[in-house]
Amino acid sequence: MDKKEKFTTAIKTNEGILYKISSFYTDTIDDRNDLIQEIIYNLWKSYYSFNQKSSFSTWMYRVAMNVAIYNLKVAKRKVTTVPIESKDIEFNQDENHHFEEKLNLLKQHIDNLNLLDKGIVMLYLEDKSYQEIAEIIGISESNVGTKIARIKEKLKKKIKKQDDYGIR
Repeated sequence: MDKKEKFTTAIKTNEGILYKISSFYTDTIDDRNDLIQEIIYNLWKSYYSFNQKSSFSTWMYRVAMNVAIYNLKVAKRKVTTVPIESKDIEFNQDENHHFEEKLNLLKQHIDNLNLLDKGIVMLYLEDKSYQEIAEIIGISESNVGTKIARIKEKLKKKIKKQDDYGIR
């Protein structure tokens, strides 16, 4: 099997990583698809330098997150407009409304984290071990534990503050 076939097989085997990261760092389907293409391009560019010191999936996470974070930084420099959609002002009478509201509030606060913390939360929510997160992010395992504890505390405080003031 030549290198191109190995790369294609590895990408197909780990394509879930592409969708997870791109969905976590984008808001629209078009942006997600663009980010996936950008990640695959960067994976291909750097595939020949992949030294196999870690698993392919760990290396893929690292490259994908770096591309996603870089694209977010570039996108933040652009001026964008956001249309008001009718779904944003509809009232949901469903019994799960309260749960959805809390989930949206948590997502909103996660979206407001800095890019590194946001990536750590994504990996944590993916049930990655501290060791795997450390390898992907490039920090020590103990630093991962510290960061996760601090992120959790920060999110709790922000959510509690909103609950105390009745802010939605």
